[in-house]
Formats: sequence, structure tokens, C-alpha cells
Amino acid sequence: MKMLLAGLAVLGLAAATVPATSASAHQSDRGQLITATPLQTLTTRADVADALTEAKFDPAPARYGVDTYQLIYRTVDPAGRPTVASGLLALPRNGGRQLRTVSYTHGTELNRLDAPSLTADGWGVAPALTFASTGFAAVAPDYLGLGLGPGPHPFLDVPSETTAGVDLLRAARAFVPRTGHELGRDVLVTGFSQGGSAATGLAKSLHGGADDWFRLRALAPISGAYDVRGVELPALIDGTVEPPWNVGYTAYLMVSWNRLHHLYDDPAEVFNDKIADRVEGLYDGVHDGDDLGELLPMRLDQLYTRHGLKLLTEPSGPFAAALRVHDATCSGWRPGVPVRLLVSAGDEQVPTANAEHCAASFRTVPVVDVGDLKYEGSIHLGSNIRGTAAAATWFASLR
Repeated sequence: MKMLLAGLAVLGLAAATVPATSASAHQSDRGQLITATPLQTLTTRADVADALTEAKFDPAPARYGVDTYQLIYRTVDPAGRPTVASGLLALPRNGGRQLRTVSYTHGTELNRLDAPSLTADGWGVAPALTFASTGFAAVAPDYLGLGLGPGPHPFLDVPSETTAGVDLLRAARAFVPRTGHELGRDVLVTGFSQGGSAATGLAKSLHGGADDWFRLRALAPISGAYDVRGVELPALIDGTVEPPWNVGYTAYLMVSWNRLHHLYDDPAEVFNDKIADRVEGLYDGVHDGDDLGELLPMRLDQLYTRHGLKLLTEPSGPFAAALRVHDATCSGWRPGVPVRLLVSAGDEQVPTANAEHCAASFRTVPVVDVGDLKYEGSIHLGSNIRGTAAAATWFASLR
């Protein structure tokens, strides 16, 4: 936490505040680089391979050494007001001048220190190392409210995940010439779990001309929940996704989306008495999964009131509207670039029907099973390892 506060002090921010800049200037400020801090140098391909192996990731795609940086940049919050965010940039030590860029959006995290640009855990950095060592510039946004961004994290909010992703690309483009490189126009987009729908949202935005320079080149998200209302929520509710995952995910969604969309006036309307006064505080960017395991009940009917369960099973009002926004990342557009949706058939947290529904919306898009690998007992987590290697190899084959 000292590292977090020190970083915010550099920006002149307090952890719970938004920068006091004019809202009228926020569009022109978006993507403006504030600071760039060197993090790690892995001099050779062997150094990267060792780091990936230690993180339990596949070292096979590694070809070059890598330099990593933390970028802090200006962006907007879910209401369109100016704020700041942080993210990770990884660059290959390959001597190349112009680089194609891979955007990797990470899976669900609770503690802001577990975001890619702050984490000391190899798991959070390994995808960016993989793509950079393959020869790409790799960017990995921390998202709003994680890393050094102020405020709580707006979980599964595709619009803010998208703006944070686009603006990190802009900040990276501004910084990279200082390293002897420059970023070309092509962006290859991927992401894992929560980052799967963040990736399809970013790809849709780039395809629609969100930035004047960057253009979508390919899309290969991993194990994303692209259809929360039609697939993921039913699986969470009926026990297909078992405890503690279904309890933790639905509570995160309910608390976060209440902050964004006003789903309830009082937590006791949707959460049972024993947890109602504590549940919102668990999703503050400071607690972690162990805290949730200690404080949340193991069953949905112990966590929610009848009204809360009905809202989950029969979404209505602002909740239904927000689900439509989230679930639209695969609909209403045709990528026009190579696309693969990467899954593990045995995924215990994100059913592959999510990818199948996305593929049906895109038409003629393959759903590629990368196989089942358990990481810390989870095939879902293992799909990130398998999917990252598969995406890196496939991206490198595209010209």
C-alpha cells in the first residue's frame, strides 16, 4: 500500500479522489502520458523464458529479451469525467524500429496491487512478457480503480474498460519513441476472462474508428464471459459455476453495478442481514480473495434476499439495461480481420457457450479449444496459460 500511496502522491492525487480538471478538456487530454517508470529488464530470451517458467506460463513463444514500464495516463471514468489510470507496457529487445502492438486485458482482480503494472506475482505480468518476447509491443491496462487509478474498480463495465484500453494505446504511442521504437497502426487484441469481453469491446471500438491512428488487425480473446445474461448468470445461479466462484462473482457484479447504475438504495434490499453491512466494503480494491472466503457465505440463498435473487434470475430495469450493454461486444459488427475465440472445454468458471454465442454473432468465427490445464486447481486459470501461448503463436504468424 505504501507503493500505491507514493504513486498517487507523484500525481498529486489522493486515493479516493478524481483529478480536478475541466470536464470540457477531457476528450483532448485522453491518452496523455503523465509518467513512465521503468520496471524490469530481462536482457535475453533465456531470462524471459526463466520468468515465464517460474510463473507456470509456456516459455516456447519467447524469442527476445524484454523491458517493462509502468505508464500513468489520462482517461475518463464511466461518467465521462477526467481521471487517470495506469498500465503495463512491455517492449522487445529485438532492435526493430516499428512494432505491432498486442493489447492484453487481464482477468478479474480484487486488490488493486494485483494489477499488471503493480503486481509482484509473475502471473499478472506473464502475458505481456510473452507477447513482447514474441516481438510485439504489449500493453496491459490495469483498468480504472486498479493499479494507481483512484476510486473503486467498475467491474465488468465494458465502456470504461474500452476507454482505458484505447487511452493506454495512445499513451504507449507517445512514450515508445523514447526507447528507439515506434508503434505501427496494427493492434492485435486479446484478453482473459473479464478481459475477454473487455477485448471484444476494445476490438469493436477500434473497428469503429475510436482512434485515428490505431486499427484492429486480429482478435483472439481467451475464456471470456461474452453473454452474461444468457449464459454466465444462469450458470452462476444454477450451480454450474460452483461456490465460492458464483458467490464472489455475483456479489462483485451487484456491488459494482449499483455504484454505476443504482440497483438498490440500501444493501439490505438485496443482501441478507448478516452480510449487508459488510459486503460493499469487500470490493474496495484493498481486500482480496482470502477476505471474501472468510466473510461471504458459501451459498447464494445465504447471501441474497428474495429480491436480490429475483434481480439476478429475472434482470429488469437498470440491471437489464447494463447487461445489454455488456453483452453487445460481439453483436452489431463484423470484425473483417482474423478472429479466434480461445477456450478450455473443461472451464469450471466460464462455460464455453459464452464463446459459442459470440462466434454465432460474428458468423464463421472459430472457437478453438486450447485444451484443459489446471493451474492452482482451476482449468479456467489454466486456460490463460494455454490461451496466451496460442494467441502469441497465432499473432506472430499473421502478416
